[in-house]
Amino acid sequence: MTSPDTTKLDFEKIRADFPILEREVKPGVPLIYLDSTASSQKPRQVIDAMTAYYELQNANVHRGVHALSEEATEAYEGARQRIADFINAASAQEIIYTRNTTESINLVAFSWGRSNLTKGDVIVLTEMEHHSNIVPWQMLAAELDLRLEFIPVTEDGLLEMEEYHKLLELKPKIVAFAHMSNVLGTINPAKEIIELAHSAGAITVVDAAQSVPHFAVDIQDLDADFYAFSGHKMLGPTGIGILYGKKDLLKAMPPFLGGGDMIKRVELRSFIANELPHKFEAGTPAIAEAIGLGAAVDYLNEVGMDAIFAHEAQLTEYALERLEEVPGVWLFGPSADKKGGVASFTFEGVHPHDVSEILDRSGVAVRAGHHCAMPLHNKFNINATARASFYLYNTESDVDRLIEGLYKVKEVYG
Repeated sequence: MTSPDTTKLDFEKIRADFPILEREVKPGVPLIYLDSTASSQKPRQVIDAMTAYYELQNANVHRGVHALSEEATEAYEGARQRIADFINAASAQEIIYTRNTTESINLVAFSWGRSNLTKGDVIVLTEMEHHSNIVPWQMLAAELDLRLEFIPVTEDGLLEMEEYHKLLELKPKIVAFAHMSNVLGTINPAKEIIELAHSAGAITVVDAAQSVPHFAVDIQDLDADFYAFSGHKMLGPTGIGILYGKKDLLKAMPPFLGGGDMIKRVELRSFIANELPHKFEAGTPAIAEAIGLGAAVDYLNEVGMDAIFAHEAQLTEYALERLEEVPGVWLFGPSADKKGGVASFTFEGVHPHDVSEILDRSGVAVRAGHHCAMPLHNKFNINATARASFYLYNTESDVDRLIEGLYKVKEVYG
């Protein structure tokens, strides 16, 4: 992760790029969107790029020699190259299109995992993982009789690194962890975790759904073996995700799905898999979505990832200070300097769903529930939290509206 840049964002220009931010959720009640950790909003540039594909280039990729197919293929593969550059991958062949982070992690679990793990092998996870980085490993462990171990989370939302050192003495085959927690906002020391895993002989699988959208990532510097993220959390469309994998690992892995485009040759009783990255991309892909993700990467590059991170850091610090003012609010996670733009909290005597419903009356959109992280909530002996999350289009005035809404919650529930 790079150090924050003090460059100021042009909020007037940025907010004008997002059509949905102009709407009212009720007459006279403007939308205040604080749910970007679940899914970000989309700028006009992304919407326009996808519309242009459907209006001007709509054809399948890789399979035609006519003009539309060639143009669609160029746009589709051009987006792959820009995504590779965005995270500084050594080659676009290391960028696999998937549906989302969840599918990316499943791909690794069922392709690399089934080929390389045997009974009794250890997989190390953390207690703060999203279900997408727990359930695939649980399924694989049940199938192959593997052993799952977990790095504990401290009361202030950090990983217990001393315990991680002890778990590495078990010689795990995989260490899988979130670069940034979707509940606590904790930005984990990814490079250190990866270096230690490699020294113990393990490969690493990183859930980057919350990191890639919010700060600059150099995948070669991190040295992660697999790195998974989703388009819809980084200004792109739904239905498109990325799995980065080191080329040597991907080459050695069997295909995940079988069908068209992932093959080089098919006989009645055998087939030869295609080259990377197409070996893992069976069937007609999400072409418009890939093009949209490419446009999202262009937009993020234009704004500047360091500027985005610096803005979110300042906004998160402000939000945590304001939230601490509200009687009955209990915050989860580390201090602002150790986390991204996430503030998860409970409100004494009020269920998070009721908090969210009252806030919605004021146009403030937050998430309520376990955020696909039930084990983490169990760790803190709670069933759910309310979560406000921030992105490049949010301002301090959005936080102020959140606080005003929370005081209305207090009025309603006493």
